[in-house]
Formats: sequence, structure tokens, C-alpha cells
Amino acid sequence: MADIILWDYKKRELIARLSLHKGKIEDLAFSPNDLYLVSLGGPDDGSVVVWSIAKRDAICGSPAAGLNVGNATTVIFSSCHDEMFVTAGNGTIRVWELDLPNRKIWPTECQTGQMKRIVMSITMANDDSFFYLGTTTGDILKMNPRTKLLADAGPVKDKFSLGVSAIKCLKMGGLLVGSGAGLLAFCKSPSYKPIKKIQLEGGITSITLRGEGHQFFVGTEESHIYCVNFTDFKETLILTCHFEAVQDIVFPFGTDELFATCAKKDIRVWHTLSNRELLRITVPNMTCYSIDFMRDGKSIISAWDDGRIRAFAPETGRLMYVINNAHRIGVTAIATTSDCKRVISGGGEGEVRVWQIGCQTQKLEEALKEHQSSVSCIRVKKNNEECVTASTDGTCIIWDLVHLRRNQMILANTLFQCVCYHPEEFQIITSGTDRKIAYWEVFDGSVIRELEGSLSGSINGMDITLEGVHFVTGGHDHMVKVWDYNEGEVTHVGVGHSGNIKRIRISPGNQYIISVSADGAILRWKYPFAS
Repeated sequence: MADIILWDYKKRELIARLSLHKGKIEDLAFSPNDLYLVSLGGPDDGSVVVWSIAKRDAICGSPAAGLNVGNATTVIFSSCHDEMFVTAGNGTIRVWELDLPNRKIWPTECQTGQMKRIVMSITMANDDSFFYLGTTTGDILKMNPRTKLLADAGPVKDKFSLGVSAIKCLKMGGLLVGSGAGLLAFCKSPSYKPIKKIQLEGGITSITLRGEGHQFFVGTEESHIYCVNFTDFKETLILTCHFEAVQDIVFPFGTDELFATCAKKDIRVWHTLSNRELLRITVPNMTCYSIDFMRDGKSIISAWDDGRIRAFAPETGRLMYVINNAHRIGVTAIATTSDCKRVISGGGEGEVRVWQIGCQTQKLEEALKEHQSSVSCIRVKKNNEECVTASTDGTCIIWDLVHLRRNQMILANTLFQCVCYHPEEFQIITSGTDRKIAYWEVFDGSVIRELEGSLSGSINGMDITLEGVHFVTGGHDHMVKVWDYNEGEVTHVGVGHSGNIKRIRISPGNQYIISVSADGAILRWKYPFAS
């Protein structure tokens, strides 16, 4: 079942869950006086349902589109009457009348003549005189809701690239049009030629007016929200976040004022308290898997799927150096030593490589070939004499970084995703796809104890406090869990992610926990214990 959730906006509370549709809901619209809500089911469901908001119950429903046309994907209510709404989609445009006494909705198919269009977006004039439809072809259809006939369509030439993905009627006349190529334009019927226009980043997904439309907000596919003043038609970026799965999160040494995250082609540095993006470093068409700050804070070291290690300056984002062909099947994990002289990297083929970083040079010191599959996590001991690498081949290896050889190997029937040293460094904790949190003796690699870490899915991220009293985990169950290290008990659970948690960190000074997930979210939690 796909639920519709009705919220009280002022109180920020859930009022009701409305269940009827199967699989997916395409679109929702409120009636002008908030009497009704109309919902449109996805392709597996194919129905349109009118709900009474007062009774929180369905009034009536009907198949959204005829038999010989595609699915309806968008719906809008009339601006004046609570009894009329319009649905549109692939080759279908319908005006519906609600017959409340008989609990029925009656559709009338609109005639567009020879024009066959797939509708992406829809808007209604304030006086219901016309409604406008944006299409995948990149033109706009103007329809009359009374006669159900096409009034005009345009632009004839220079159509909007990648379709008209968002459209809004202004009270003073004219239309705001957003295209799939990120162009925002103001235009008027019948020519629909842009009178004012600006180019934004990412395809436009929504336009919302503020007041009379003297100001409006625009959302894009690249997770940008812009505020635009109508008069000067200039954009101000007010909010950003990642639009792909976030792979890693890391704090600089000893400060919680900022942190860095990486997702797909971006590394972003964020200000912790204001949630503002301070810096964005982009390498087009690549994926960044892991990042780390050098201890001196002078560089961000990053691991990329093209097999290169790239270092950037954290203030400016300038590229400082690149290590080419660092690994064969992409660099999947990275860590730095506290003397800033070495970088330890892990690759998709399972090699662990130690690099000497000089002022101008980056030299391969040793390639350690033991793991059979990709390296997922690397942690270095405080004195830089030892490190531990976790791999998806079911082993964790403790390496001697002085003699550059294997000290100890830990075997388990799991794909290891994360590993942490206990601050006293005589034990490590690991976790992975078997959902178990295991404590191991560093000295001989023996298992001390195992905890049931989660009820469903893998555990992907783990971090421990500087005191070693508590640690946090996150994974496929979308929950952030705080654990007592000695008791092995969960003390707190945080629910907020809607995707799989990829990585999690406790800030230096134990003020916050920051978790990142596969849906592009970065969540900052208050650390539950007084530090």
C-alpha cells in the first residue's frame, strides 16, 4: 500500500494516514477551500480518488485514464470551485466534475486535435478561465475547461529543452516556466517566447509562489532551492544538499565547527551549526568513495572510482596533487597518518597501499596484497605504527606500518563494512552484512564477544568516542544507535533517515553525531550524553 499522510502544518504533526492506492502515488491536489484532496495513483494503481478532509475518508474513486491512452501523472484543482479538477498525462487530458450527492466523479476528455503530447506539469488560471499544460516536447498547451478545447499552443520554434517540467500561472498574467534543462522563463500566451529568463543548476522540479508572485521559490533536481525576485529576475541560492548517495563523512582533527562529505562527483564542506555549504569540489563523471582530512588541516585526501587519489585544499578547493593509477578497480577506502607523512589507501581489487607524501612528491612505499576483495574501511593507530583494514572478503587485517607486513588476521563469515579501534587500542570492533558487532583482541585476533547489531540489513557505519565509553552504528535499518561499549547495550535510538545509512561519525568533543545516507541526506543529531 502507498499511504497519503495528512499533516498539520502549524503543529508539525501527523493528522491521518489515508490508505487506498497500491504501489505509488503520482500527485496530490487540495481543493481551493480545503474541503477535498484528490490523489492520483501510479501506473500499477491507475485510479483517481477524492478524499474528504473533514472526515479523513475517501468519497469516491475512478480509473484515471481511458483504455486506449497512457497513464495520468499530474492533477490540479480548480482555483474557484471545490467540485472541479483536471488530470493529465501520456496522451490524456481530462476535466472532472465531482457529484457529491451521488458520490461520483464524471470525466470529460479534452480534445487536442492532431497534437499528441505527454503532459509533465499543469497549472490553473486564478479565475479558472484557462489551464496550461507543460509537455515533454517542450511546448505549452492552453486549454479551456468549459469547452474542453485547445485555445492555443506554443512556442512553435525554440521549444523548452528537455520538456516543461514545472509551470505556474501568475496573478498579473503570464506564466513561469521551468524546463528539464534548468531554464526558468517568464512568458505569455499566445507566443510563449521567454520575456525574462535565467539558467539554474539542474532540471527544475517545482515552482512555488510567495504572496502575489512578487517572489517565488524554485527547486531543482540537483537539490538546490532558489529564491527569485520577479522584478529583477535574479536568483539567490538559499539551500543545497547532496542529490546522490552520500558515501563518507569526516571531521577535521580536533574541531566540530565544520565537516566534509562526499557523494558521486562532489566533495562538500559544511558549517556544522548553520548547515550551510561552505565549499564544493566537483570532479565531473567520477564517483568519490572516501575522504579524510590530513591532521594539519591543509588538505582533503579523496578516493575516486577512476583509480586516482586526489588531494584538495580545504579553503579554496584547489587541486594540490593527484596520484594516478593508485589502484586497479577504483580506490574504495582511504586514511591518513597523524604525522601527515603517509596516506594508506585500499582498492576494489583488495590491495592496501602505503604512500609517502612529501612536499612535492608522492611515492609508493609498499603494496600489501592480502585481501581478496574490495577494502571497505581503514583505521590507523594513534602512534602510526599499525593500522587495521576491513574488507568485503570476510577478513580484517592488522598491519605493521613500521615493517610493512601483516600482524594479525581476523576471519568471519560476513562482508566487513566498518572497523574501529577502541581508544586504548588493545581491542577493535567490527561490523558488516551479518548484522553482528564483534569485539576482537588486537594481540591475537581472537573474538571477545558478539552483539546482535540490527534486526534487518547490514551495518555500514560505526564510530567510537575518544573516551571509548560509547559507540554509534548505522545501517540498512535506517536507525542510528548509540551503544554502551562495556555493557554492549543500546542506550539510544535515532529515527529519521529514509534511506540506508552509509557512514556515521561522532564529532570531536562529543557534541553531535552526524549520519549520512543513500538518499542523499545528512542528519545532525544531538549527542545524548553530557561530555
